[in-house]
Amino acid sequence: MDRRTSFSLIARSMAACGCVLWLGLVLAQDAGPPSLIPTADVAAPAAAPAKPAVRGIPSDPIQVLFALGMFMYPLGLCSVIVVWFSIERLVVLRRGRVIPGPFVRRFFEHLEDGKVDARGAIKLCEENGSPIAMVFASGLKKWGKPSVEVEQAIIDGGERQVSHLRKGLRVLNGCATVGPLLGLLGTVVGMIDAFNTIATVNAMGKSEELSGGIGLALLTTAVGLLIAIPALIMYMYLAGRVDTLVIEMDRLGDDLVDLISSEALADQARSGRTPLAAKPAEPRKAV
Repeated sequence: MDRRTSFSLIARSMAACGCVLWLGLVLAQDAGPPSLIPTADVAAPAAAPAKPAVRGIPSDPIQVLFALGMFMYPLGLCSVIVVWFSIERLVVLRRGRVIPGPFVRRFFEHLEDGKVDARGAIKLCEENGSPIAMVFASGLKKWGKPSVEVEQAIIDGGERQVSHLRKGLRVLNGCATVGPLLGLLGTVVGMIDAFNTIATVNAMGKSEELSGGIGLALLTTAVGLLIAIPALIMYMYLAGRVDTLVIEMDRLGDDLVDLISSEALADQARSGRTPLAAKPAEPRKAV
């Protein structure tokens, strides 16, 4: 599966999830926001004393969304971003895509057997297009140069590829930081609402009057943590995967230096093995 096909599958999956979420919100809006204050029983006797209105913290997902109020939108956006970048990075950072084993084995076999020269090896890397192939191509451009120059070219090419591999990880780290902050902001807003209720309706000692603000404070904190914890776990996991891939790419880069640097080519010549790139051109036949 190539990169374009992978992104197409991801986009279709996210579009389907978005449609389902949108449909659920539309249906919930048609039904109206859940009432936190139960209505009086019409069948109850007229003489029965009225019970005080009780406002509880909702447990149904749709009710939770409405109870979050304006915080539903930033927290929902954070959750979508976390899911999107987690799936995208899991696809992009597969080892078979970053360091394809068959290509690496065939590439080194051709070099060791002298079947390709610098131009042919670069063409192989460009046709493959994987991150490790692009690192190899950077080093192959210094074919026959001292090992220091070849190593530096590989390092420069590796840094460019690592920046692409780490793309998106900062977003996950940002969501892991912003999620709890949004929850903390919701906590502050909820407590302000609770104290404002105390000041305006003299609700001191009446827990049912304070439950709305306290419920908002608890819900936003919980939802913020539910977003931040998976985001942080995915960030740490993906960052560790990138580090593992970078170590493997560095090892393969050292193996390439040992084959194409001027010192390596000189050692091969002294041992009686003439690399393809160093073979003299065949004399032209007389016409």
